[in-house]
Amino acid sequence: MRITAIGATVAAVAVLASPVASGPAPAAFAAPAASVANNAKKPAKTASVHGEARISYIESIHDDIRFTIHAEQRPFTRPMPPTAPEGLSTDAQGTLKFSHTRGEVTGWAEATVDCLVTSGRTATLTAVVTKSNVEEPGARLGISVQQGGKSEPDRLGFSWGVVNVDPENVDENGQLVRPQAGSCMAPAPFTTVIKGGFKVVHAEITKSPTQPEAAIPRD
Repeated sequence: MRITAIGATVAAVAVLASPVASGPAPAAFAAPAASVANNAKKPAKTASVHGEARISYIESIHDDIRFTIHAEQRPFTRPMPPTAPEGLSTDAQGTLKFSHTRGEVTGWAEATVDCLVTSGRTATLTAVVTKSNVEEPGARLGISVQQGGKSEPDRLGFSWGVVNVDPENVDENGQLVRPQAGSCMAPAPFTTVIKGGFKVVHAEITKSPTQPEAAIPRD
């Protein structure tokens, strides 16, 4: 895939093609029995990102660029033997859709979410393309989302256009080829949401069920 800014020309609407040994707690820190009982009733939070938005991107300031994201973390649901036979704590499911319209031409893609990690109001996720007129099926796309504060807009970043460049990765014509995005890898959210928005729910990642505890060094 060649690198192009997210929307350079009509051909560029290939925009987007070539777009985880503790003992009993000391008595002084033990939680009251009532508190423990209440906490036990609360379901664990699930990290997630939901929403849809139109963004403003400096390289294609007049274009209509939209993203729809529905992603939820589902730890250890994507086995990857032999390295991670249980999967990863950041495994996720959901959908990603984007469209980029310039004039009468629209580039679009649909993708299946495979990874999600959050921190506060920020999340990064990746999704593998299933259908598109500008991306190759199987390509992994990286997306970052930042939910804005009271007076701040939401923001979004994507792993093509002006980022994810390897100067030594070129095709037979010497043109830069966009590297594949690794799971949950995405740039900072460098564009601004101008319509719509996203809701980010943060949850700490879960420790691998078979990962051994780190040894405690002895004096």
